[in-house]
Formats: sequence, structure tokens, C-alpha cells
Amino acid sequence: MNFKSLLIFILLTGFSLKSFAQQTKSREQVQIFYYGWYANPAVDGKYDHWNHDILPHWSNPKWNNLGHYKGGDDIGANFYPELGNYSSNDPAIIKKHMKMIKDSGVGVVVLSWLGKDSFVDKSISRYLDIADEFDLKVAFHIEPFYKNITELRDQLSYLVKTYSQHHAFYKKDGKPLYYVYDSYKIAPEEWSKLLSEKGEKTVRHTELDGLYIGLWVEKEHAKFFETSGFDGFYTYFASEGFVFGSTTSNWTYLSQYAKDHKLIFIPCVGPGYSDTRIRPWNEANFKSRENGKYYERMFDAAAKLNPNFIGITSFNEWHEGTQIEPAIPKKTGNFKYEDYGKDPQLYIKETRRLTDRFLKAK
Repeated sequence: MNFKSLLIFILLTGFSLKSFAQQTKSREQVQIFYYGWYANPAVDGKYDHWNHDILPHWSNPKWNNLGHYKGGDDIGANFYPELGNYSSNDPAIIKKHMKMIKDSGVGVVVLSWLGKDSFVDKSISRYLDIADEFDLKVAFHIEPFYKNITELRDQLSYLVKTYSQHHAFYKKDGKPLYYVYDSYKIAPEEWSKLLSEKGEKTVRHTELDGLYIGLWVEKEHAKFFETSGFDGFYTYFASEGFVFGSTTSNWTYLSQYAKDHKLIFIPCVGPGYSDTRIRPWNEANFKSRENGKYYERMFDAAAKLNPNFIGITSFNEWHEGTQIEPAIPKKTGNFKYEDYGKDPQLYIKETRRLTDRFLKAK
């Protein structure tokens, strides 16, 4: 429909430009979790995260004190990145990543943030600048680095004052959107002090106001979201059936709960799950990629609910094997890394296809 035809349609039907805009989906509705915590000796003076610890089991001493990976060919991941042991502070790497994300059809990069002066924090300006070059936005995934609500409020003040005026800092209807990981570990009464209109430390109607999205893990978290003051919830985990929130058959319930309580529901999807390099005791939660079929089923389960947003877990969480970033075949000693088959770009392309399908649907 050209502009003249659209104008005639509006005049004849009374259809407003505002309602037309509401019918049009935006790429910003698809948001991908991104990790900027990787370091290498060339850029940062040492390895970080590539040399991940082998994590102990919470109750079985068999899995204690198993050491860590070395980096190089021997990394704490079940897949091996095409870009090797990169540094998250390397502008050339950030640019390659932002191009891949743009090519994937996603509109918002959700950057994991561990507070002021953290490893990730020193590169936020760089991420914002380069994201802007690719017409992408950056939101923030707040990790549980803070001890209490007061400390978090101070950290949010720093984040907003330092970065929120940047063009690439994501805002929905003028408000930043913050994902808050492990939010349930702080009591809802404490959150209410920060997030309710009359809370003693409220962010509402201040420069710290925003859309605060908590993590829904177990079914009983329904009570948490009734009183905590969060604006919505997300499911994060890419392992189908791992918890109540990541079980797609429960998403109809979660979607209806969100509507009934006027909250935002963000179902999160992923291409698979494979973390036994760092959690050798966690084979039960392994999810085969099935050459993209697992991803498609999970994405379609989210899309059919027509949510405001879909979260993708993840661009580059290599430790849990949820990444869509290109991976290549590789061996180290007797261990053979998983890969995507013949095409390292498979999941960039598949994300584009699934995202396009979601955005074109009514």
C-alpha cells in the first residue's frame, strides 16, 4: 500500500495512524541476552571465563575440586567459538558481534551487567556506540551483584546518570527496560520498597523509573509478582522442562497471569542447552539442538502467544551451550566439541527466519 492509498484508507475507515503503528511489530520486540565477560591475555592480560571452573555439585562430593579449564583449545564450553578465545573488550569483536545480531533480525541486545567498575562496565560506552552504528539498542540484564535494595538503587543511579542519554540505550515508551536475574532471592516486601508507588525507596516518577522485569522460575512465584511491584517477568532458561517457567506447556498460564495482573510476559527461547563441561553432573538438562528443530519449537511456542517481547537465550553464553554465535568443529585431547554441522552461521540465519516469521504474523 503506497502513501496515497494509505491516506484514502484512513479517511474512509477512520483508522488512525496511532492504531496503525500499534499493529506494526518492531524488531525491538525480539531481545537477545549477551555476555561481555570474556577476556584473553592479548587484550586483557589474562584469560577469564574461557578458563571456567568445573563447578561442584551442591550435595555430591564426587564432583568437588575438579579444577578449571586452561583456555586456548581447552575452554569451559561444550561448543567452540569460530572467533576463538576473544576479548569482550576488543572493539573489532564487538563490531563483529553487533553485525551478527543485526543480521539475525534481533533489535535489542540485553547486556549482562554486574555493577559499577565490573569487567563488563568498562566497555559499556563502546557497546552503546557500536550498537548504534548497526541501529541496535542495548538493555541491561542486572545480575545479583548487589546485597540489598539500597545498594541496587545506588547502582541504578550510576547506570542511568552515566549511560541513559545515549541514543542506543533502550527505552520502551520512554522508560528503560531492566531484566533482573534471580529477583526471587530478595523478599517481595523489599522489592516493594523500591518498585511500588509508595515504597520508601521508590523509583517511580523519578529518573530511575523503568520497566522492571523479574525472573519467574517456579509456579509459586505467582505470589511474588502479586506484591513485589515488578512490571513483568521473563523465563530466561533455554532448557525445556528445567523449571516451571522454562516449560513451554506452562506459558499459556503465564501469559494469562500477566494479562490478569497487567504485567509484561517475556517468554525466553533458545537453540538448545549443553553445559556438562562446567557442570559434568547436569546431563539431565541437556537439550539437543536437533539441527534447529528444538529452537523452532520453542520459538513457535512463544510466538503463538503473541507476547509483547520474546527473549533469546542467548547470543554467547558459551558455558551453557545456549549461544547462537557461530561455532566450529574442534577437538582437544580426547574431547570433541559439539558444532552446528556444515554451517557455523546456522543459528544466526535461523534466528532471522524465526524472527521474521514472528514479526510478520498478526
